[in-house]
Amino acid sequence: MTTAPVRVERRVGQRFLYLLPLSVRQCAASLEGVGFTQDLSSRGVFFFTEAPLSEGAEVEITLQMPSEITLGESMRVRCRGRVLRVLKPVASIPDSCGTTRAETKIGVAVRLDSYEYLTESAEASSSFPRVSALHPHLDPRHDEDRPLVHSTARPS
Repeated sequence: MTTAPVRVERRVGQRFLYLLPLSVRQCAASLEGVGFTQDLSSRGVFFFTEAPLSEGAEVEITLQMPSEITLGESMRVRCRGRVLRVLKPVASIPDSCGTTRAETKIGVAVRLDSYEYLTESAEASSSFPRVSALHPHLDPRHDEDRPLVHSTARPS
């Protein structure tokens, strides 16, 4: 009788299966790309990308961190870390129609070393008009001067 080998879990934080978009930048090179996560924890992330990242590279990842990890509300976060492992794509994958196509995304495991919580900058928010700017603003001190409109008609 043989027993399955015991595997020791080396991860410190709980891993959450999330499919989240992210952007990635290799710090030492002018290499930038996009990808999506497979799983995420407070200490690491595994994601897929077409950016040619290499093991040992320092990277910066920006994504919307879910509330399960921030232990508050979800928020945009810029994380810095180091690539621990890169999984090359398989040669081809059959799709649902039976045809095969070449897979181009690599799998990347990153150990996260630091976080920077990003706030919406005043510059970014001022460049986008808000819906409230489309409506006239009334001075609440003069509400009594404005007649109230009552309607007995029912909406159709």
